[in-house]
Amino acid sequence: MPILWFCLVAIMIAAYVILDGFDIGAGIIHLSAARTDAEREAVLATIGPVWDGNEVWLIAGGGTLYFAFPALYAAGFSGFYLPLMMVLWLLILRGISIEFRHLISNPIWRPFWDVIFCGSSALLAVFYGAALGNVIRGVPLDNSGFFFLPLWYDFRLGRNAGILDWYTLLIGVAAFFTLTLHGSLWVALKTTAHVCERAKQIARRMWWGVAALSIVITAVSFRVQPHLVHAFAARPWGWIFPILAVIGIAGVRIFLERSELRAFLCSSLAIAGMLASAAFGIFPNVLPAAQDPRLSLTVYNASAATYGLTVGLAWWIPAFILVIGYFVLTYRRFAGKVETSTHGY
Repeated sequence: MPILWFCLVAIMIAAYVILDGFDIGAGIIHLSAARTDAEREAVLATIGPVWDGNEVWLIAGGGTLYFAFPALYAAGFSGFYLPLMMVLWLLILRGISIEFRHLISNPIWRPFWDVIFCGSSALLAVFYGAALGNVIRGVPLDNSGFFFLPLWYDFRLGRNAGILDWYTLLIGVAAFFTLTLHGSLWVALKTTAHVCERAKQIARRMWWGVAALSIVITAVSFRVQPHLVHAFAARPWGWIFPILAVIGIAGVRIFLERSELRAFLCSSLAIAGMLASAAFGIFPNVLPAAQDPRLSLTVYNASAATYGLTVGLAWWIPAFILVIGYFVLTYRRFAGKVETSTHGY
């Protein structure tokens, strides 16, 4: 049962990154793909009906994590308290910038919130990547299952490493490129004319960064976290996940000029493959201990009781079906391109 819930939490996190990831990516390119106020309205219209719904996956994933792995939730939220508060503020800034820019028609007011929207989206992508880097690298867990890390120390790995070091920042930069590519493909899929072409141009540039950084972070991660080597050596079938990521990255390049939808779906596949590779590589750990692997939180010592997990599954399944139905209905309702002139579908 703990293994099943590990997979379910991983699926929900992947769903959040894929869905809210294109929202974040659209925010990153908001000032470069759109040059006029009408074009920026069109970019916002591509995510307007879905961005708040996409963020529900983050809340649902956090709630599921609290239910299924309470020890991990307690350790993570206490050890990462400061960066979590920073992420919360960035999420708030993104939300209010989307809403507030429409309240006053002023040549200073709207550009100000456009910059806030773009900047908070960019920082959010980097922070999410750094968070993943911390999970892969490991944290200094003690005998009680808790840890403390400064935001940064000297940016080097080792006993005195902080939340931000050269490795976690590298993963953060890779996340920035990945979500920028993902958001560019979404904007290209949903817009027309100049905005669509600029989004494609950004995607072409970002693709090279994603391809190069994927190779770099894979090689570095295997050196930083030896458990990855053991995991893929012990269970060779897990190589299907990196292969799917490679197929997705290659597919983006192949379909970028042929099919905007297929290019976006390939980007989604690449993100899912990357996250699945990370989850597979650290399993059975859910939070590796950096100094002493024996202190790591695993799916077994961090999970709730089997009875609670079983009862929770009976409630989770129908709720998940309802959520899927809602998202299918929403995305079908707002299918098609956004018209720049009308700022709508």
